[in-house]
Amino acid sequence: MDYSNYSMLAMVTAAVVYLLAVFAHAAEWASAKNASAPVVRRRRLRDRTLVTTGAGAEAGADPDTGSADTTATTDGPDGPVVNGETDKDRLRTDKFGRIGIALTVVALICNVVGVVFRGLAADRLPWGNMYEFSTTSMIFAVTAYLVAAMRFDMRWLGLPVTMFATIALGLAVTVFYVDIGPLQPSLHSVWFAFHILAATIAGAAFTVGGVASVLYLIRSRAEQRNEVIRGYLAKLPSAEKIDRVAYGLVAFAFPLFTFVICAGAIWAQYAWGRYWGWDPKETWSLVTWVIYACYLHARSTAGWKGKRAAIIALIGMASFWWNFVGINLLVSGLHSYAK
Repeated sequence: MDYSNYSMLAMVTAAVVYLLAVFAHAAEWASAKNASAPVVRRRRLRDRTLVTTGAGAEAGADPDTGSADTTATTDGPDGPVVNGETDKDRLRTDKFGRIGIALTVVALICNVVGVVFRGLAADRLPWGNMYEFSTTSMIFAVTAYLVAAMRFDMRWLGLPVTMFATIALGLAVTVFYVDIGPLQPSLHSVWFAFHILAATIAGAAFTVGGVASVLYLIRSRAEQRNEVIRGYLAKLPSAEKIDRVAYGLVAFAFPLFTFVICAGAIWAQYAWGRYWGWDPKETWSLVTWVIYACYLHARSTAGWKGKRAAIIALIGMASFWWNFVGINLLVSGLHSYAK
């Protein structure tokens, strides 16, 4: 059985199905064109505390934002119109969203099959080069999105995440692909699995967190400029909630990425006889770590929360993927075997 061909077939299929999921989620966004929602004005922490404890709470107050229920309902020819949408509009939007989720699950299964077959064909862990790392990273990124969508009502991440997965797998099978071969001698270490696995998980969380930061900036801008938010933006959670989601993902990934650097240093000692040598990839990993450390520090500084912190998160995501793609392709170093 030629596992290599089956692996490539599964990867190409996954890329195509991810693209179909992009179309489904794009249709979901477009079908919500009639939706509208008043801007939720944030209250001070003291006021939100009073709301959540019941003291001075308004009827229908949202404990997450501290604002009263502003749902607007009118009568229309097709039935009640809630925040600009009829029941038909909501059902159509939900249908496209569910189709997008279903296609994403199918694509993820194909992605997993492709990685497993690649490992069987190589008779080793399939994490030895850019092609293998990127295809594995998409498994963790899409899985994180699906868990968030199904358990925490975060389907709004579907369009950008599936778009990113489509681009990543498309580049993997066309630009990054290399024939199956044995691992480089320096990769024969127990630290290989720990280092790469932690890097893929951290990269996935950084990526989804970066996507959430983009949506935060868009939603936050809409809240600041308009009295009524229209279109699919009206269906997104508040900017405050999106900001918390992005922060949670980065806070989860940062310790993992710290471990990645530490494990890599120990691995380098066994492979090259030194813990740190300012190799381009090592240096840029440190730069990425510093950027995310600044992000977490900014979150604890009142004047740097929100937009500024989100921009730092996006710079960190760009730095992470530049370290993986740009450094590997454009700069020579001890890690050039990962191309």
